[in-house]
Amino acid sequence: MTENLPALIVTVPLIAALLISAAGWLNKRLCFPIAVVALGVSFYCSIGILLGILKNKTTHYRMGDWAPPFGIEYRIDHLNALVLVIISTVALINLLSSKRKAESEFPDKIGAFYALYILFVSGLTGITITGDAFNLYVLLEITALTGYAMIGLGREHAALASLNYVLMGTIGASFYLLGIGYLYLVTGSLNMVDLARILPDIYQSKAVLFAFVFCLIGLFIKMAFFPLHIWLPNAYSYSPSAASGLLAPLTTKVMIYIMIRITLTVFTPNFTLTIPAISSALIWIAVIAIVMGSVLALAQTSLLKTLSYIIVAEVGYMVGGFWLGNNLGITGAILHIVNDAAMTLCLFLVVSNILYVIKDDNFNDLKGIIKKMPVSMAAFIVGAFSIIGVPPTCGFFSKWYLIRGGLEAGHYGFVAALIFSSLVNVILFFRIIEIGFFEPTRDTGNHHQNSSEISIKEAPISMLLPLAVSTIILIALGIYTDEIVTQIIQHTLPVG
Repeated sequence: MTENLPALIVTVPLIAALLISAAGWLNKRLCFPIAVVALGVSFYCSIGILLGILKNKTTHYRMGDWAPPFGIEYRIDHLNALVLVIISTVALINLLSSKRKAESEFPDKIGAFYALYILFVSGLTGITITGDAFNLYVLLEITALTGYAMIGLGREHAALASLNYVLMGTIGASFYLLGIGYLYLVTGSLNMVDLARILPDIYQSKAVLFAFVFCLIGLFIKMAFFPLHIWLPNAYSYSPSAASGLLAPLTTKVMIYIMIRITLTVFTPNFTLTIPAISSALIWIAVIAIVMGSVLALAQTSLLKTLSYIIVAEVGYMVGGFWLGNNLGITGAILHIVNDAAMTLCLFLVVSNILYVIKDDNFNDLKGIIKKMPVSMAAFIVGAFSIIGVPPTCGFFSKWYLIRGGLEAGHYGFVAALIFSSLVNVILFFRIIEIGFFEPTRDTGNHHQNSSEISIKEAPISMLLPLAVSTIILIALGIYTDEIVTQIIQHTLPVG
């Protein structure tokens, strides 16, 4: 049974999506339980895979027992085993939290939504586990198409935001596919390990360089790396709350994982990390991304838009940290994939609770909300501290590695950008806390209501419990950072 976990983690959600589609027509009440079971199995498989990797190192699983490069091989190592746990955990927690929201936002389309949700997760796990470059493209498009559809189910300008995402996503996918096409032309293979074996003999080929650049551009669009981020703020702001809690924590992080996978496994560090012009340019673009994402976040008056621009800055953290090219920077980038997924999940669950109770996330509507929704806002404060980088929350530790990596590389611009972003986040989040605690709210009679008279009106317990779990995870990740780094991340490092 355990040897089939790599196949089950992809196929069980895929089959469940088909069952949910049928249940949506026959009995809508079955959709949610099927989704929970599917993601429960996915979570179990991810934990089993990670434990197996910690014991046996890299695992190879051949689909249909066809040997690569002719068959598709799932290749699991420490890096993607960790990412699989992130995907399955975030997806399950958000699913449990979003039941009420999903039922209220689209009661007539509940089957379609859960089918898209599970198919999206199946695509992400497939992207993460596959060892075939073209199979990765196919799964990338499955994930993208379901993401477009989920965003399109949202409010107000969701359809336009989804269309914008479709256009940008299609361009990104085309660049990636073009890069893979060049690789196939010069190597005759699509298996990642096989490519890594063949490419060193033809590193001098211009086709290999163009393939590398095209793949990177495609992934930069997909991960919303500044200035290619224009699809992200509206997509995450107008998507349904039940979907944004899945899309925001996972989409950009999985794309960054693909960048790391392609860079380290396919092209190998001997090629990718020895081109100073590319590394230097990407670090400076990351610096601009961090600064601009932070400034744009500070200019917003909507909580969702604010968090969306923070994600743009966080993408800069991870891209810049990786391209520093040293162990500390790469460790910080990989650790931040984990931490940022957890932080984003926590904060988007809080916003989902706020939207469920007060129906808006504009700053003017958050007056007195800390006393009105004390549990949700306590989680918000923990998430905010983690984004800022306050120990013992997890955000502090990945930032610490990134700053140390920047200092070791002598890239003081990157270090300054990280510090600037943290200071902006202090201003940003404390402004929200000030509004939520000190400013008076308004009741239905449209007159000021003293903060001492505000009655507690929290989200349902079914939404608070998953939020509490996500908040605890922020602390737990911080406490166990050393174990994560020494037991998992250090096995992925290419330098030294």
